[in-house]
Amino acid sequence: MSDTEKIQAEARTEFGKGAARRIRREDKVPAVLYGHGTDPVHVTLPGHATMMALKHGGANALLELDIDGTSQLALTKQVQVDPIRRRLEHIDFVLVKRGEKVTVEVPITVVGEAGPETLVVTENATVEIEVDATQIPETIEVSVEGAEVGTQILASQLEVPAGATLLADDELLIVNVTQQISAEALEAELEEAEAEAGIERDESDEEAAETETAAAEGEGDAEESSEEE
Repeated sequence: MSDTEKIQAEARTEFGKGAARRIRREDKVPAVLYGHGTDPVHVTLPGHATMMALKHGGANALLELDIDGTSQLALTKQVQVDPIRRRLEHIDFVLVKRGEKVTVEVPITVVGEAGPETLVVTENATVEIEVDATQIPETIEVSVEGAEVGTQILASQLEVPAGATLLADDELLIVNVTQQISAEALEAELEEAEAEAGIERDESDEEAAETETAAAEGEGDAEESSEEE
């Protein structure tokens, strides 16, 4: 369940790219809060503390922001991260209240070992639920322990938190346990698909060597046959 992480925030009055760069140079994160019919609230958050809170809370981290002495519950909605430096760039939050129900996408986590010669396929990696803002699960676990080929786990079979409502279609396929395919069969299917698509493969070094060896052996056989004649 979601724990409320307390973060000290500062109201932000400077905007634009230049202001955002200055904030990040100070190891802080620009953020904005929406919701409850209020005007957007722009704040600055401490970089390291915020990063740790998001890692702990997951995709739907719930933070308690202290903004100049006023406490606000904020649900994480969008996080922008620098792809190279892995640094927080910007965060969008939605203001919520204790006891308020929110709609969120919760990640699916597959646990356990399926039966022999099976392939476990996660058909849908998240599921939508309505739940108390303070009771959002970090993930919803799906066990495939001992599952045999042909096992299908639907949304209706998921265990959601008490008081939560599943918003996905009951028949939505979450996990599918299929027959494991051999490397040879997989390669054959790939070649067939490529042939249908008109894709020609470049001959690999190994295949080229095999072709050269076969050609050399063929020439040797032909020479021996000529000598015998």
